[in-house]
Amino acid sequence: MGPDALRVAGLHDALTSLGHTVTDLGNLSPVPCAAPPDMPSHVHAPDKTIGWTQAIVKTTQSIAAPDLPIFLGGDHSLSLGSVTGMADHAAAQGKPQFVLWLDAHSDFHTPASSTSGNLHGTPLAYATGNMGFPGFPKVASPVPEDHICILGLRSVDAPERKMLQASGIRRHDMRDIDETGIARPLATFLDRVAQAGGALHVSFDVDFLDPGFAPAVGTTVPGGATIREAHLVMEMICDSGLMTSLDLVELNPFLDDRGRTAQVMVDLVASALGRRVFDRPTQAYG
Repeated sequence: MGPDALRVAGLHDALTSLGHTVTDLGNLSPVPCAAPPDMPSHVHAPDKTIGWTQAIVKTTQSIAAPDLPIFLGGDHSLSLGSVTGMADHAAAQGKPQFVLWLDAHSDFHTPASSTSGNLHGTPLAYATGNMGFPGFPKVASPVPEDHICILGLRSVDAPERKMLQASGIRRHDMRDIDETGIARPLATFLDRVAQAGGALHVSFDVDFLDPGFAPAVGTTVPGGATIREAHLVMEMICDSGLMTSLDLVELNPFLDDRGRTAQVMVDLVASALGRRVFDRPTQAYG
């Protein structure tokens, strides 16, 4: 129901009011699949998730640049398909793929390392080419670990922390943001994307935000980004001109309060795509 909640909250009208042409392709359907026998038994719905991943990867082939795809979810396992599909597209264009992960969680588990068995905790491990995803499409264009930046971390379990510390992923937890502000690490990452001439996929999980502002998520973690911090992130992304695709995930309207989380998400997307109180000169990156 997450995508429909975003539609009801006025996503289409918010973007067309900014001068964008918007085409809604409707809801996708997963490719029928069977769970492979070597998938760990505690993993939830591997057959459906493999089918969704195949469907999303295929869809990216027809909707990528010059358009800017926005993937609406739903579970963050959506990014198993969106990130890898966009990385394939970037590779075909000869561009390096970068990923900005706005999330309370790092989502760097493999199916075997995840104690919960929830595949929404695995997209970054999959996209970077980690082994241990039986039955999933082969990752043809792995995203280099140092091309990924996670902002807003505040819930990472011990096995995942160990894997992250051994990786090249750039990561900034809420203590970093409290100490230095959110603009500095983001600007550094955007500079790097610009200097590399890269494509930027932004994956925005509702739990990046503090649940006091955005309660409609099943994985609430107190102490997240404020509304103003989130708008600054989106405005800086817009100013950079680097974003080539966007995920909006983990919105659960059954947990919302009169639709306010969906409206916050729509407002943030509008900031990422040009809404301003006053126009300012575009900051040069690179």
